[in-house]
Amino acid sequence: MVTRRWFCGAVLACLMACAATQLGAVAADPAARPTEAEFYRIQTLDIPARAHLEVGALEWIPDGRLAVASRRGEIWMVSDPAAATPEWKRFAHGLHEVLGLAWKDGWLYVTQRPEVSRLRDTSGDGVADEFETVADGWGVSGDYHEYAFGSKFDRQGNIWLVLCLTGSFDSVTPFRGWAVRVTPDGRTIPTTSGVRSPGGIGFDASGNVLYTDNQGPWNGACALKHLVPGGFVGHPGGFRWYDLAPEMGPKPQEPKSGSRWADEVKRIPQLVPSAVVFPYNLMGQSAAGVACDETKGAFGPFTGQVFVSDQSHSTVMRCCLETIDGVMQGACFRFREGFKSGSLVLQFTPDGALYVGGTNRGWGSRGGGDFALERLSWTGKTPFEILAMRAVPGGFELEFTEPVDATVAAATASYAAKGFTYIYQSSYGSPVVDEQPCPVEKAEVSTDGRRVRLTVNNLRECMIHEVQAAGVRSAAGLPLLHDTGWYTLNRFPKP
Repeated sequence: MVTRRWFCGAVLACLMACAATQLGAVAADPAARPTEAEFYRIQTLDIPARAHLEVGALEWIPDGRLAVASRRGEIWMVSDPAAATPEWKRFAHGLHEVLGLAWKDGWLYVTQRPEVSRLRDTSGDGVADEFETVADGWGVSGDYHEYAFGSKFDRQGNIWLVLCLTGSFDSVTPFRGWAVRVTPDGRTIPTTSGVRSPGGIGFDASGNVLYTDNQGPWNGACALKHLVPGGFVGHPGGFRWYDLAPEMGPKPQEPKSGSRWADEVKRIPQLVPSAVVFPYNLMGQSAAGVACDETKGAFGPFTGQVFVSDQSHSTVMRCCLETIDGVMQGACFRFREGFKSGSLVLQFTPDGALYVGGTNRGWGSRGGGDFALERLSWTGKTPFEILAMRAVPGGFELEFTEPVDATVAAATASYAAKGFTYIYQSSYGSPVVDEQPCPVEKAEVSTDGRRVRLTVNNLRECMIHEVQAAGVRSAAGLPLLHDTGWYTLNRFPKP
């Protein structure tokens, strides 16, 4: 027994030394490390000098044009946007802070602050000449913060809107702090309460409706949230409007300030936990646009995953989602930084590109420009990444885009994990709280080298779990482009 223990310890020490040697070699030669630009290229579009294009919404038109809406109330059409010198034409102006575009049957549907409208060009000159109000079943007070973000059409033909609270704290007009649906016949249906300060809205590959909400009261950090009809997503500021929405059922109990999501989800049946919490400042500070990769591989290996922009950090993040026990949850990863303004809105196009529209909105952003429109495209080279992170009984399964070095990936020293959360409170934001280590006890590599099953101790429900895989290398010896995932564990999977 003594000899066996010594042998196991010697092997582990050898593996750790090997991993350290590889890490040291990469660190000694920064040029050897992969960069995001090797895999995803940013092309900046030249915007006409006369257009102060603080991009608030994007939509692909079937004839190959890209519709670009400005927060300042203009809509421009870009012909052949991938060309070296695309053509721009102003389609409409005089609108009120457009933060949603959707195309259907020759009409461009526009989410403005006070209404959903639809526009079309009947004369063929490229300029909208017919304007109609589709729905306006919510209130506007004039407060600067009462944004209205609108989705594309869902599978039933509805447009979903998330309506920011008044001043981001209160709700002084109907359905501020709610998500509503606008039906094909123009009705407004109150659908979900608890919205605070949204930054974008979209769908996953299954048609589930997702939106981003931002740090503030009752939101310790920014998050990607699932909009469930009849649900409550966290901020009680709009509870007074349950009286105008009898189809929603009884008003939820008031959450207890200073509590934790794990406790309040058990106490309040309508409360839907965040699908993904973005660790504040590590991943960003202003989560925004939502877009699902349905390009069938034209954008790289991430088909079916959801991409989220961050306005403050001028980045695009990546999320892989799953549903356990009827509740959505999943992991987020860094993806691409370096955009020229605050990344606000995302739009995939049929050729597999992701367009990123930006504005600093006066808040500032790492990308220093007032506004930008950029095209993000895959170079055809596959990055070595954690493709997916899934909850499994007793831990997590990591799936990689390329086979791993099985010896190094089987060493628990290649990983580190911890869990933490934020206070669920009426005060603005929250520090990280309840942080505890989560020891990685075992790492089992699949026969094809693309999956590693980690046995991880001290996992807790409704906590964010950070897993670092800094020691993992591909079979070709490359480090991960991004070596950390953050998984929001709302439900344990059943054995």
